[in-house]
This record gives sequence, C-alpha cells and structure tokens, in this order.
Amino acid sequence: MKKYKGELLMIITAVMWGSGFVGMSVGLEHWSVMQLMALRFTLATVLLAIIFSKKLKLISKSVFWKGSILGAILFIAFSLQTLGLEYTTPSKNAFLTAINVIIVPIIAYIIYKRRYDHFEILAAIIAIVGIGFLSLQDSFTINVGDMLSILCAFAFAFDIFYTNIFVKKEDALALTIVQFFVASIFSWIGVLILGEIPTSASVEGVLTIIYLAVFCTLIAYVCQNIGMQYADPTKSALILSTESLFGTFFSVLLLGEILTGRMIFGSCLIFTAIIIAEVKPSFKKSIINA
Repeated sequence: MKKYKGELLMIITAVMWGSGFVGMSVGLEHWSVMQLMALRFTLATVLLAIIFSKKLKLISKSVFWKGSILGAILFIAFSLQTLGLEYTTPSKNAFLTAINVIIVPIIAYIIYKRRYDHFEILAAIIAIVGIGFLSLQDSFTINVGDMLSILCAFAFAFDIFYTNIFVKKEDALALTIVQFFVASIFSWIGVLILGEIPTSASVEGVLTIIYLAVFCTLIAYVCQNIGMQYADPTKSALILSTESLFGTFFSVLLLGEILTGRMIFGSCLIFTAIIIAEVKPSFKKSIINA
C-alpha cells in the first residue's frame, strides 16, 4: 500500500506541475517574469515555513548553503522557463523542459565521468529528433522561446542532480524551505533592478499567484518529497515526466491551444526518449534474467 501511496503522490505532483505551465502563461498577462516568480516563491516560502515550522530547527550551516545552491539553480531554471513562455506555447515549453531527465546523465558524465550506456545515447538521439519536429520552423530556425525552454531543461537537470545528492545527508523539507527562500530573494532583487515593484493587482492576477504558490509549488514539492520515500525511483521519474503530457492537456483544454501533426509527433518522440532513459534499469534486468 505504501508503494501505491507514493505513486499516487507522484501523479498529483505531475498534474500540479503540468497545470503550472498554463498558470504561468495566464500569470504573465498580469505580472512580469520577475514579479510572478517573486510573489510565487515568497508565498510558497511563508506557507512552507508555517506548515513545517519544526523543520526550521534543522536548518544548519550545511543545509543553508546547500539549499542556497539549489535556490540559485531553481531561480535560473524558473526564470528561463517563465521567460520562454512569453515567446512559445505552454505545451512546447512543457515538453522541452521535460528533456531534463535525459540531460542528467550528461551532467553525471561531466562531473563524475560516469560512462554512458546505449539506452542513454539512443534516448538522447530520439530526443534531439523530437525537438527538431516540435520546435524547428520551416526555415529550420528555432524561436527564442523554445531555446530558453531547452536552457531551462539544463537548469532543472542540475537541480535534480544536486537535489538527489544533498537529500542523502540533509532533511529534504529543510532544504526546500531554504531553496524557496533563496529563489524568492533572487527574484525580488530582479524586481528591484528592473524597477518592477508592483503597485496594483487584478483579482485574476492574485488568484494566479495563489494557485501557483499553493498547488504548483507547495503541494507539488511536498507530495514529491513524501512520495519519493515510498515509490520506486524509476517509476517516480517516469510518472513525474508525465507533467509534459498534463501540460499539453491543460493547454488545449483551458487555453484552446491548437497542436499541429508535426508538434504531436515531436512530442511523442520526446516522451519516448524519456521512457527509454528512465526504464532502462528494469529493461536491462529483464534481459539478464531472461
């Protein structure tokens, strides 16, 4: 039952993250990129600190500097992702962001010299072809929004990589509180530098911030942290990668986004690459057992 509980929490996280692409797209109609991030992370930090106040005692120097690293990476990732949404569609943004699971092995190779396997190389090739179908235009150029989304995937890959390292020695929720806090500080610095201090707000704009902070940030990350304690790591990564599918679903359902055949084919290739990258341990095991 604990395994199914973990998988259910992973599904909730994926749904929340998927809906977040639409939430950010709507939010950009009322806020600038830095305003949206500053308000979102500030509210999420406050709520997380209140709900898990006992975890504040676990914030040591080690937790603080590790959480700060994660916060800086998260700030960069969300900056690129949110800025990318100003120039591309939520569905394309979602699928291009999802290639982070393929980039993680590249980071592991660069930092720890871990060798690639055939499944990772195959997944990378399929993902590149998928990106081509999804993003390349008739002139064989890629728009700035898609490029920012790809850079965002690299940033999220670093976030995943270092989070997996840090949570082995530190409390996950304590790290998350610091991470959100640092991301909000960087966002407010951006607001001040750009002279974008909000002086007014619409009802829809405020509701969007509340939704992004409570559901797509607070609930999503808490479900992820708790769910990973019970769910199988491979299944967890695979379930979380479905955020791209939910992102597309909500984009079509709520924003009326129209998908072309080429975009759908490219998205399917990217998702296939993600599956290959994530299920390879089980596949290898089945081959050996056979």
